[in-house]
Amino acid sequence: MSSHATSAIELEWSTLQHNHEQYERGLLWIKLLAVVLAAIAFVSGNFAHFMALLIAVLWAQEAIFRTFQNRLSERILRIEALIREGGEGASACQLHSEWAAARPGTAGLLAEYARSALRPTVAFPHAVLILGLIGMWLAA
Repeated sequence: MSSHATSAIELEWSTLQHNHEQYERGLLWIKLLAVVLAAIAFVSGNFAHFMALLIAVLWAQEAIFRTFQNRLSERILRIEALIREGGEGASACQLHSEWAAARPGTAGLLAEYARSALRPTVAFPHAVLILGLIGMWLAA
């Protein structure tokens, strides 16, 4: 690769990597919001069932965003392999084409979201907070 010009594949890698990191920051905000909602319920002693429902929605939203982020990760890895192999020419800017070619049906997409939701890095802290709020609600 030329040191004075950025190729399309390098530009795509840089853009996708930046977007991947933006997803990560956004997902941390979702986790923080879940903790704040649980803290409000624990401190006030009210709204445990409502907050548990909201946290479940946040958990599902995080799973969906993680699935999108995983698609970016797959393309980033593909680009890195192309760069490593030196075959980067015609393979740049194919994120959506590659995804569309491998896109699962509705059931497959829902299963993909469920798999994302059950990953420990996604399930925590949502599952713990929901269990705590259910315990608080049942104890009331």
